[in-house]
Amino acid sequence: KLQSLKLLWTLKPPNRTLHGHPRLLSSDVYSQYESVRQGKQEIPKYFNFASDVLDKWSEIEKAGKRPSNPAFWWINGEGEEVKWSFEELGLLSRKVANVLTKECGLQKGDRLILILPRIPEWWLVKVACMRAGIVIIPGTSQLSAKDILYRLQASKAACIITTDKLAPAVDSVASQCQLLKTKLMVSKGSREGWLNFTELYQNQSADHSCIKTRIQDPMIIFFTSGTTGFPKMAQHSQGSLGFRPLLSEKYWLDSTPSNLIWNTADTGWILTSLASFFDPWVFGSCIFMHNLPQTDSAVILNTLCRFPIDTLIGAPTLFRMLVQNDLSKYKFMNLKYCMSGGEPLNPEVMEQWKSQTGLDIYDVYGQTETGVICSVFGGMKIKPGSMGKPVPPYDVQIIDKNANILPPGQQGEIAIRSKPIRPLGFFSEYLDNPKKTAESERGDFYVTGDRGIMDEEGYIQFIGRNDDIIISSGYRIGPFEVENALIEHPAVVESAVVSSPDPLRGEVVKAFVVLSPAFSSTDQKSLISELQDHVKKTTAPYKYPRKVEIVKELPKTITGKIKRNELRDKEWGRI
Repeated sequence: KLQSLKLLWTLKPPNRTLHGHPRLLSSDVYSQYESVRQGKQEIPKYFNFASDVLDKWSEIEKAGKRPSNPAFWWINGEGEEVKWSFEELGLLSRKVANVLTKECGLQKGDRLILILPRIPEWWLVKVACMRAGIVIIPGTSQLSAKDILYRLQASKAACIITTDKLAPAVDSVASQCQLLKTKLMVSKGSREGWLNFTELYQNQSADHSCIKTRIQDPMIIFFTSGTTGFPKMAQHSQGSLGFRPLLSEKYWLDSTPSNLIWNTADTGWILTSLASFFDPWVFGSCIFMHNLPQTDSAVILNTLCRFPIDTLIGAPTLFRMLVQNDLSKYKFMNLKYCMSGGEPLNPEVMEQWKSQTGLDIYDVYGQTETGVICSVFGGMKIKPGSMGKPVPPYDVQIIDKNANILPPGQQGEIAIRSKPIRPLGFFSEYLDNPKKTAESERGDFYVTGDRGIMDEEGYIQFIGRNDDIIISSGYRIGPFEVENALIEHPAVVESAVVSSPDPLRGEVVKAFVVLSPAFSSTDQKSLISELQDHVKKTTAPYKYPRKVEIVKELPKTITGKIKRNELRDKEWGRI
């Protein structure tokens, strides 16, 4: 009878707990919920995160059954502050939903590209899109005009929302995007051809009825880098990100309505959708956000001292940067739980953080396509170098090239069982790319592309990528994107891009470049700087090669393919 979650948050009877904490569940719904989680009952046919989760927490607030802390708390470090309750979030997001449907003419299934920094409007637009059934496509604010053009054309987006800073880049390519109908700008100013988002939504009615969506209806598309070609579009459904936390007996972010959670990841990254949207709000927690125009360790540490943040989430780069400071000078107000995700965290950094703060760092491992795959849960033994154990409902195994499960201690590919039943939490497909979707499967498993080892206790250790993807400061960077930018410079005849070890970022982009004869006598130091600036302007700046080596030729196979694995092994000291 569980058609939606409308009863999931009614007052929980005594002596019933979930995730180790009291939960707002009636005894009947609790048993239904458990039946769904254990596979004894089908997942509900209809689900919408806005109406079935956020609006239910709003009802709980009105009934006085939730702590008084806000649902959303934002600061910018310059004195500005925003606090919303779930009720206020609902009211404002309904106004934005009316902007999108009435002013912009968007309908269910239309796609909207959202490129905003860490500002409150990002959260309002995401909720509003869910209310209207509009598919969201988040992107980092570091995207170049070329990146934006590719995303607009590939996604066939009807609308884009961004800031006045990126509006000129959009205008420079908009004429090549025939399906782009509406441009909304979050700004105090105006620009020809753009609607002013702030003015429109403030003057809108808050009367909006949330559209009915099936649990498998598309909700969000992430562009994710690959080893060859341009980024793929990984599409998630209404249920894969929003409903999954409800089915996990012990999930990676085991929060309560009293928690204040701060995740420092970029808004274009799936970790922000998980740790700063879906997962905290499923459990009624407060999402804290600092605008953080730049990642400044002093700002982050002072914020932890000034605000009652109890959970901090970030890429390993964050913690590598923070331990460079004298942490004895800082007294955190309420910090209890630290999590690191996006790439493996060095055991020595975990030890330094623990020795200076007394706090453990819990590793989280996941992908754009799957959300969180493994985690070190609170209370679990921490094994340095391990990413923890599989997160429900995933059955994670180490397999060989023939999809056979390998025994503990043997290295292979990290894979998730996807047959006979594809687990909720998976992306639906690589949009418009059935070949890549099919290639992600091997036998009964989805293959992550990462290599690892599982020990006798079920802990998984990350060994490295099975392909050429570079993960730097939490960002996935495909070598093709960087090589494509480099080859546009007249000095470059050929290039190969690989990962290179870095003490702060874990790994960085390194380019091996073969020069045109016309540039062979050019000062290499100044030319390298010029090439780096060229890449920054051609594609998103975070992709630029921090290391560049000029070479006479690149190692190749007999058929002429570049041996990136040889260059990568050399960088990492394996040759």
